[in-house]
Amino acid sequence: MLFWDYFKGKKVTVMRIGLLGRGVGDTAYMAEAGAEITVVDAAPQEVMQPSVDALAQYENVTFKFGPYDFADFEDVDFVWVGAGAPLDEPVLTQCREAGIPLKQSAALFAELSRVPIIGVTGTRGKSTVTTMIHHVLSYVTGEQVLLGGNIRGVSNLQLLNDVNDDSLCVMELDSWQLQGFGWAGISPQVAVFTTFMEDHLNYYQREGMSKDEAMSAYFADKAQIFLHQDEAGTLITTPAVFEWIKKEFPGETLGQEVVLADSSLIPEDAHLAMPGEHNRLNAALAYKALEAVGLPEAEIFEGLATFPGVEGRLQLVKTVDNVRIYNDNNATEPNATIAGLKALDLGNQNIILIAGGADKNVDLAPLALAIKDHCKRVILTPGSGTEKLLGIIHDTEQVITVENLEHALVTAKDTAENGDIILFSPAFASFAQYKNEYERNDEFMSLINKI
Repeated sequence: MLFWDYFKGKKVTVMRIGLLGRGVGDTAYMAEAGAEITVVDAAPQEVMQPSVDALAQYENVTFKFGPYDFADFEDVDFVWVGAGAPLDEPVLTQCREAGIPLKQSAALFAELSRVPIIGVTGTRGKSTVTTMIHHVLSYVTGEQVLLGGNIRGVSNLQLLNDVNDDSLCVMELDSWQLQGFGWAGISPQVAVFTTFMEDHLNYYQREGMSKDEAMSAYFADKAQIFLHQDEAGTLITTPAVFEWIKKEFPGETLGQEVVLADSSLIPEDAHLAMPGEHNRLNAALAYKALEAVGLPEAEIFEGLATFPGVEGRLQLVKTVDNVRIYNDNNATEPNATIAGLKALDLGNQNIILIAGGADKNVDLAPLALAIKDHCKRVILTPGSGTEKLLGIIHDTEQVITVENLEHALVTAKDTAENGDIILFSPAFASFAQYKNEYERNDEFMSLINKI
């Protein structure tokens, strides 16, 4: 309750509250603390009604839907900005010009709580590494370790209720949340930067911008995880990401400790629940982060051996008639699906891949090649990315298109033979048929139990 004083009596505009529960939780926290809140969203009210209903009890929360009006932003103490607000959104530009503070919830938690934070970002691997670190810390210490950032349904501001003098927080930080760290001029004490690949170019590549310029803009957001560290901080990353740092920030002197990691840090006989070379790299990054906060090597590897894996990330869901079914729902771009194919194919080319969805303006040629090398069959669900991929896959006998995920899973089950693998790894965003990737994940898990 000590943090409520920060919000009491403040006027706040909440922009893009979302439907995942995080924005609703943050708004509820601020409302309970006594802030006067206006929620604005460009989406229609009928789409956002679940969030409206969830906050109906608060008389100090009002809603406005439709095009943004600067009048709703100009006379406030700060603007809470939800994920995915366009970089060139006119009202945010006006806010900057008027000196109106922009806040984002993960960074605001860090500002207010002042607890040590292990922050994890990267195009791929950030969810797995975050969860590994949190699991091992909880396992070894036996104490409550806070988990926040880009975690489904977790309100970062409501985490303030659990802060105490000995708190430590592990945060998965996507590029949008790191924009908030940049606005605040802060970085986590321990920063882990896993990978950097093409992704989100549908967001970063604006009209007249080259792909290289878009990648630089994407990297600039990711870089906020380490740019504001002091000499006591630690940056843990890979040689490949470090090359990006040198390229994008040639004049930047890194005063913090920099640790480079690769999969060779994990002994060959180490037990890991998640298959693949990329997960050995994930474990190596987690190992170095845990070492940075003082855990001894023996306890780290004992904890890693008990890590069960993460739902939606090469998760072995079920084995039926010697056919293994994997849920890799969170592979929302081609490189992630390629990594999954390489991890599971032991030279048998026995993978039935279920993929498809909305395009992110990413090069699909490597995915088409990986499909040829590792798959016996591909079943594609609708979306702009699917149409683009079909344009470069020439083996039409290998590829089946279906109307939805249920049809895809039934088709995969009916065509699978003894020893085959059914891999659901979309390679694209979920927005072709779903509100978000979590809805797609939940449908797949439900269909597994049904079918």
